[in-house]
Amino acid sequence: MRNIFILASLWAASAAHAATDLAAAAEIAKANGCYSCHAAAEKIVGPAFSSVAEKYAGDNDAAATLAQSIQMGSKGKWGRAAMPAHSSLSAQDLKLLAGWVLSIKP
Repeated sequence: MRNIFILASLWAASAAHAATDLAAAAEIAKANGCYSCHAAAEKIVGPAFSSVAEKYAGDNDAAATLAQSIQMGSKGKWGRAAMPAHSSLSAQDLKLLAGWVLSIKP
């Protein structure tokens, strides 16, 4: 019984941490103008976040690839519009933001 309590406590702490990370990632996106070109489920200038997640589903290197595109910018992956570089983001913020985008479901 004690083991169940410990596991439940660890799961709850992990879930709370994940929720905090998701909220932090959304704030990073907001602070860096991501919502100027992207939305969760619809194309604006750039693709919907859910479309990005769908494109990279099953790709083991997706988070690293996406983090690099966020940091360095990209052109031609989703049409003519170029995504500007966000080179001032820390490696931790890039990883968090990429993971958040990849978690968005249609």
